[in-house]
Amino acid sequence: MLHRALLLLALLIALPTQAQAQAQSRGPLVLAAASMQGALDEAATAWARQGHARPVLSYAASSALARQVMAGGRADLFISADNDWMDAVARQALIVRGTRAVLVRNRLVIVGRAGTPNLGAMRGIALARLLGRAPLAMADPAAVPAGKYGEAALRRLGAWDAVAPRVVRAENVRAALALVERGAAPYGVVYATDVEGATGVRIAGYFPPRSHPPIVYPIARLSRGVSPEAEAFRRFLLSSAGRAILLRHGFVRP
Repeated sequence: MLHRALLLLALLIALPTQAQAQAQSRGPLVLAAASMQGALDEAATAWARQGHARPVLSYAASSALARQVMAGGRADLFISADNDWMDAVARQALIVRGTRAVLVRNRLVIVGRAGTPNLGAMRGIALARLLGRAPLAMADPAAVPAGKYGEAALRRLGAWDAVAPRVVRAENVRAALALVERGAAPYGVVYATDVEGATGVRIAGYFPPRSHPPIVYPIARLSRGVSPEAEAFRRFLLSSAGRAILLRHGFVRP
């Protein structure tokens, strides 16, 4: 009886260790802005080909991911599409000190369905008249970085007041692009990288870089993370090899 009890106790003690080992054998869990999807998928595949466990990638609006982390969600890395949401996570001491860095930058564009006019250098009343005639798809300007950048740019160009009543707010930038692809809106405000692989959509105009805050993607390791490979994958993304993959997808070097 004593031997059986000791054996049972040993098994119970070993169970958490085995569960932890299984969790650590998986690749790091990465929370990333939706606009990173195609590029980060390729980077994760390249990392796995080097013999590492493939990272688990979860995409959504930066605002939703940051709130998930602040609500107690556990992940290893966070890639935001702006500094504001990374700052919010950092203020709660949820990132590992010294691991925050700018990964890449992006450009803001207006996309249109095939056959829609080019916007070129239009601004002010002319831009407002064109965009104000029909729905304009955007990520939610109240929270999502792409939407905030878009609102700032349209305000700077003098078109926001006329356009705002017709804005169709999407949960993230990819959802805004999908509205244009499906014909629900003739134009949309997205990142230049989102147009890659889009169906029936083209870039109708670029926003002047100075019309909105710089579009940066900070990356940081999260303090609740458990993956032993999280730091190595973060460094890979920041390396010349990792960044080269992201740049091929249209991102801009910081």
